[in-house]
Amino acid sequence: MFTLSKISRIATGILLVLALTLAASTPAISGEKRETISATARGTGTQLGGSVGVTLIINQFSTPEDRQTLIQAFQKGQNQGLVDALRKMKAVGHVAITGTIGSDCGYIRMIPTSTGRKIVFVTNRWIRTPEVRADSQSQAFNLTAGILDINDQDKSKSSGVLYPAAQITINNEGEPQWDLRANAWQLIDIIDWK
Repeated sequence: MFTLSKISRIATGILLVLALTLAASTPAISGEKRETISATARGTGTQLGGSVGVTLIINQFSTPEDRQTLIQAFQKGQNQGLVDALRKMKAVGHVAITGTIGSDCGYIRMIPTSTGRKIVFVTNRWIRTPEVRADSQSQAFNLTAGILDINDQDKSKSSGVLYPAAQITINNEGEPQWDLRANAWQLIDIIDWK
């Protein structure tokens, strides 16, 4: 028969195991460095006047091999090849737009600049149920991407662009080009929480 003290010891043991499991999976506790960048996305063109919050969490940056994998995937399967390759990649971060749960990022690249750094991220875009039901053309724009120009010398000059619904192509220099379903969103009020 279980007494109150036995139940208390069992409950304490279970809580201890859960706490250790969470601690091991939390980057800040397990020693991994995590970076969070937040911004406000401001609509342009037909979305002018709209704004939403955007948060990019970077667990690690993608490798040159990851970049080569995406280039080869595009060469073989165009945009769908990129989508398939991103699905197979280990998540290196997460991007969330206010009102959504967000998506894991399969690719985040950091490029040093003379004033700081440029960060490029790409993720699969969740296709919403109304888009599927309507069999709309927007289903083909199944990626979300963005570019952040972080100015470490003057934070007020940091800027960026968010492509919430895009197809990505690779130009002759091996760099991404964006084909958009709608207008890009301007990223402002960028805060790098590193």
